[in-house]
Amino acid sequence: MRKWLLHVLLSCAAGTAHAEEFTAKVIIVLDGDTVLVLRDCKRGEPEAPGPHLRPPCRDNKPVKIRLAEIDAPEKAQAGGMESKQSLSGMVLKKQVSVNVQAVDNYGRLVGHLEVNGRSVNEEQVRRGMAWEYSNYHSNKTYISLQDEAQLAQRGLWAQVSPMPPWQWRKLHAADAPAPVPAHLSTAPAPVTGDYTCGAKRHCSQMLSCDEARFYLTHCGVKSLDRNGDGVPCEKLCGYREKK
Repeated sequence: MRKWLLHVLLSCAAGTAHAEEFTAKVIIVLDGDTVLVLRDCKRGEPEAPGPHLRPPCRDNKPVKIRLAEIDAPEKAQAGGMESKQSLSGMVLKKQVSVNVQAVDNYGRLVGHLEVNGRSVNEEQVRRGMAWEYSNYHSNKTYISLQDEAQLAQRGLWAQVSPMPPWQWRKLHAADAPAPVPAHLSTAPAPVTGDYTCGAKRHCSQMLSCDEARFYLTHCGVKSLDRNGDGVPCEKLCGYREKK
């Protein structure tokens, strides 16, 4: 996994990587710009990563997708839960098309989602549920959609002075442990882990946050989420909820 991730990052830096597309079912919406999907693996598709932005494809293995070119409010800030609900209404439990653009520092695939031919990334901005992220693109479509949402005072733009999530994260950086980049993590690679519903029932038995999520969402082990907030094993997954 580490060799594959390093290969992808170097390829992106050199401008030689190509976007990769696949279909998947959204099983969890983490916030207004991040989802967990189960990829549809085609028969005969290689499990070893190729030269493109494609992780090994194995059935029933969750893959985390960060929506490209937008930045949604954090769940703890004003508008955060509304943004998450907006995204959930569009994609949760639905088949989506994923167009991968890159892999970020935390091992998430960064890409565009489409459902029924509609751009989910663009729709979040149009609804006023996310900021266009100009730091990483010069797509005038997103800028135009944000201007439209601001003029109509949709979503977060109904607030008197909405705070961009990147500023909010800086102000609250000390509130929680910083995320652990994938290439520094000592946990097993979450995307390609060989997860099956076994006899594990406690957080102390989980080797990674993604394994805990798999046991909660696919194996129905409710003891991993005692407070019922949808996040299993807080000590394992708490830091991963941050961007």
